[in-house]
Amino acid sequence: MAIKKNVPFPFLIGVVIILAALVSFLFIPGLNTSSRTTRLTIHRGMGFRTILGELRRNGTIAESWPTLMTVSIIPKLHHIKPGRYVIPPGMSNFGLMYYLHSHPQDEVRVTLPEGLDLNHVARILSTHLDIDSTGFIAAASDRKLLAKYGISASNAEGYLFPGTYNFAWASTPREAAGFLIGRFNHFYTDSLKNVALNRGLNTTELLALASIVEAETPVNAEKPIVASVYLNRLKKNMRLQADPTVQYALGGTARRLYYKDLEADSPYNTYRHHGLPPGPVCSPGAASILAVLNPGETRFLYFVATGKGGHYFAESLAEHAVNIKKYREVRRDTLHAKK
Repeated sequence: MAIKKNVPFPFLIGVVIILAALVSFLFIPGLNTSSRTTRLTIHRGMGFRTILGELRRNGTIAESWPTLMTVSIIPKLHHIKPGRYVIPPGMSNFGLMYYLHSHPQDEVRVTLPEGLDLNHVARILSTHLDIDSTGFIAAASDRKLLAKYGISASNAEGYLFPGTYNFAWASTPREAAGFLIGRFNHFYTDSLKNVALNRGLNTTELLALASIVEAETPVNAEKPIVASVYLNRLKKNMRLQADPTVQYALGGTARRLYYKDLEADSPYNTYRHHGLPPGPVCSPGAASILAVLNPGETRFLYFVATGKGGHYFAESLAEHAVNIKKYREVRRDTLHAKK
């Protein structure tokens, strides 16, 4: 029979001291942590030791080893989501790690106006979120993502529904692109799809025409009339001759077009090619989409800017020539007034 030996009392005292010290470092507020509020930004791909380095740099913790000890005991606390954190003062080491591990990502309110193309959407999102514009464009062109949402085009141009939304600051490019496409799908109900099909338009064709309407006029009351012009031209097999399609073909920042620009060699150039362009030239809003689905009943085939925010519409080239003259007079008077 084995003889039980008593555990030496000094050993027990040592164990108690070690446990007490461990509990102190883990749970007592203010040991090794800052007495003031600090801020931490964690970007995607940052490793845990890099995060610890940031915590030391900004004064959240004085030493790394108590925090390392904390996550060694509770390994799941290693997992910290990218985000921007405001860290309360006087936390314990465990409290700090649990806070970073469990705290929800902060949100950013972002407005995407109607009429932006894919590149401009990418730039706005990269300004407000922790993503780069190149990554967003790549995500919006990803075949698997497009297939998930039933998009047969080469990218999500036109499907990134405008609006004001709350994004998680650390959203991935794929999450952001998928969210915006999802907002379009939420808007584009089965009843609207049926109206489009009755007009002989699939989704890409509808968005292509709506994007031209969006780019042509910011005046909602005019949109159904502008839509009627292009639908009338399509019925007569006339070229659309839409300036926004040339702007899209040229790329870069929108500018005044010259006659030489109208010769741009691109399938998007509706001065050279009949029918609709291969896809949308920007992201149309609800008003432009609905204008194509419910156009005005007109016989207009031409329009030109008034120079005062709207457009003159005409059924014939003769009327159109008169309207162009009116526009040029307004433009001339405006230029004289500025001198």
